[in-house]
Amino acid sequence: AVAAVAAADAPPAAAARVVRVPADRLDALIQQVGELVVSGAGVHELARGTRDARLMEAVEHLKLLIDDMQSGTLALRMVAIGETFGRFQRVVRDVARELGKQVRFETAGGETELDKAMVDRIADPLMHLVRNALDHGIETPEERRAQGKPAEGTLRLRAFHDSGSVVIEVSDDGRGLNRARILAKAMERGLVGADDALADAEIDRLIFEPGFSTAAAVTSLSGRGVGMDVVKQAVEGLRGSIDLRSRPGQGTLMQIRLPLTLAIIDGFMVGVGGERFILPLDMVVECVELPAAAVDPGAPRYVGLRGELLPYVSLREAFGIGGQMPRRPSVVVVRAHGRTAGVLVDSLHGEIQTVIKPMSCIFRHLRSVSGTSVLGTGDIALILDLPQLIQNCVDRATRTAGPALTD
Repeated sequence: AVAAVAAADAPPAAAARVVRVPADRLDALIQQVGELVVSGAGVHELARGTRDARLMEAVEHLKLLIDDMQSGTLALRMVAIGETFGRFQRVVRDVARELGKQVRFETAGGETELDKAMVDRIADPLMHLVRNALDHGIETPEERRAQGKPAEGTLRLRAFHDSGSVVIEVSDDGRGLNRARILAKAMERGLVGADDALADAEIDRLIFEPGFSTAAAVTSLSGRGVGMDVVKQAVEGLRGSIDLRSRPGQGTLMQIRLPLTLAIIDGFMVGVGGERFILPLDMVVECVELPAAAVDPGAPRYVGLRGELLPYVSLREAFGIGGQMPRRPSVVVVRAHGRTAGVLVDSLHGEIQTVIKPMSCIFRHLRSVSGTSVLGTGDIALILDLPQLIQNCVDRATRTAGPALTD
């Protein structure tokens, strides 16, 4: 009886404080906060022009509050990717049984958080990569034993944060890409000529061509005309990139790199002439002044930086901007996907946090631009796709001065 009375007097267990909110309402809130960021930047510009110390102090405090609100709002949409990884357990088991293969499925980094919208849209590309690894990558137990491998293959899904981005890897210890078959299929389809000399990495990238498939027959998994190009398009639609590494007989690694969110970007703003450009801040390493000898338009497009050669790309040339280069231009040193290069600009405007506006479909051919932004002054700034710019820069510089330009 005493125990019953004590139980009755005890406070009820704290219920889980969870509020279910429709996704469209959350999206609308994030959009409004994004517009608040832009308006706050405009107020900051106006206040700075008044030179009123008290007004500037109030505006700075308001900016801090807006930043906190923005961070808190974006955190509402962040979810762990582990739940998505968990869905593949049954897929791997069923597909492996269908193909007569033995596969051990491993996951890591399930606690890595990503925007809910990104998680939903990356699920299908990941499914394609997983099924592709099971079908084309991992061998049958008999084939693996003949090669001295364990009969059971390994398929891994891994996620982690890297330089302000989220990286998702799908890897296997299977046979790797059959470059001879890929090249033969590409020649058959007219993608490459019989006399073309392609590096291994260039051959590997052929699998991202539309409709490309090396499957000999149509099955429930392969040969249906839905190839890796669909995966690439989906990833690039999320402002991400996909890379692959393969070693014959040892396996293949597919690496997807995605931004943390699709809504707002931390950037570094630069100017060329009267135009403004925004570089993703997490890829900016440092800023250096271009040496006087390199200002000559006929000079090679690389500079010496602490004993190493740094290739760079001129935004003025890349975007056809007229006018004269200033006497003291700057090179913004950026690093993306393991490559380092420079971006030549006229002026540096510092860090900026801004809302990303998607590009219209008529501008999809602009491979070096990932979006636009409305500045506090009302001007439009282009958000650069640095990996694409760096790729063009490194390719050109390598042809000029050899492989020593990359690090």
